[in-house]
Amino acid sequence: MLKKYYVLDTNVLLHSPNALYAFNEHIVIIPEVVIEELDKFKKEATERGNNSRHISRIIDSLRTNGNLLEGVPLNDQGGILILESNHNDTTMPIHWEKDNADNRILQVCKGLTEDGHQAILVSRDTNMRVKSSILKIQAEDFRNDKVSSIAEQYTGRITVYTSSEIINAFHKDDINQIDPATLFVFDELAGMLIPATFVTNQFLLIKSIDNDRHTALGRFDGKKIIHLKYKNHKPFGVTPRNIGQIFMQECLMMSATEAPLVILKGISGTAKTFYSLAVGLYKYMECRPKDYHHILICRPNSMLDEGIGFLPGTEADKIEPYMRAIKDNLFLLMSGNSIVDDKDVAQTEDTVNMLFEKRIIHTEALAYQRGRSLQKYWVMFDEMQNSTPRQAKAVLTRPGLGTKMILLGDPAQIDNPLLDSQSNGLSYASEKMMGSKLCFQVTMLPEECERSALAAEAAMRL
Repeated sequence: MLKKYYVLDTNVLLHSPNALYAFNEHIVIIPEVVIEELDKFKKEATERGNNSRHISRIIDSLRTNGNLLEGVPLNDQGGILILESNHNDTTMPIHWEKDNADNRILQVCKGLTEDGHQAILVSRDTNMRVKSSILKIQAEDFRNDKVSSIAEQYTGRITVYTSSEIINAFHKDDINQIDPATLFVFDELAGMLIPATFVTNQFLLIKSIDNDRHTALGRFDGKKIIHLKYKNHKPFGVTPRNIGQIFMQECLMMSATEAPLVILKGISGTAKTFYSLAVGLYKYMECRPKDYHHILICRPNSMLDEGIGFLPGTEADKIEPYMRAIKDNLFLLMSGNSIVDDKDVAQTEDTVNMLFEKRIIHTEALAYQRGRSLQKYWVMFDEMQNSTPRQAKAVLTRPGLGTKMILLGDPAQIDNPLLDSQSNGLSYASEKMMGSKLCFQVTMLPEECERSALAAEAAMRL
């Protein structure tokens, strides 16, 4: 088999240090300028800095297996790593800067191609891939940690059809179940109903074949379709307004033993954060004995627009700007529709601030969760679409006994320039945890936006 030469851009290694091992029997090329680029980030106290140090340690360990310039083995399949310092005389477009790191990587690709090798540039930088086409160099994004497109990602819910008799029998008693073999889905391509297949913990909207308004809600437990336990509850006074919120309430209300991981995805305004806070406060403040001893909220520090510079103060002070959305939801939870004047507004704001001052709610940076072991925590990881797959793995390996983890976000709204809807930590965790008995997922639909009529309209149109 003809071996391919995969030339890795710096951003691939900064995103996924283990990318070296993703190319099986082929040859992995790291231009020497990539090592220089990695060196610039090694002192950063960030995920990028950590990845830079990690990939440097990997390359250093491989160095002991031979000469990197000649090639060292990567795996048992015949894969080889080469540190490339040649092709300095390869002709490049005259107007391209010679000292530019990207141009040097492309020069290596061009030189390998001219030597008769099948060279493929692997880069997460779209402009880099565009420039490669000018040189007629094959280029790819790093797809090893990518999942399906948003339209094809697992939603945790499904609409199925059955007879009215089966729905009536299901409604008669809360212990009644439905045989999955009696349920069907509509195949749009075939234009007909076909037998349905299910994923463990998937939620169901069951409709009658005879009457579209005759419905039931259920969940597939791995064997049978069972009733929802908590659809009539009102945690912290909150009532679900649509089917998606009923499904959210169900998995959030379940104990940490039954449902230690909940992943909620969907557009903004569908009450993902609001509902998670409501149930968390209910479990902490109203349940006795307490189900959880702490409420912890973390967010990645990616921003919608440009940064605001250095922020002084403690860790809590530094991350406070990222927690304003949390405070907005808490204000709404604490006030309901009862606010009528400025005095009520001030009193509610004092109540919200008290939750943080008395450490009822803890806020921490996502980066500082590495190495922790969380016992009996209600943990919300908000805006997780701005995390990397490696960060998602790091936080999901933190929970101890009695801890419930909730991942929240919208894969379509990403502020991290190195991520997209298929490579972010939220989508990655969702697809990898699909089917686990310990994981419950719900993707909210655009029509389930409850923030305001304008928010719902914008979500549908923009």
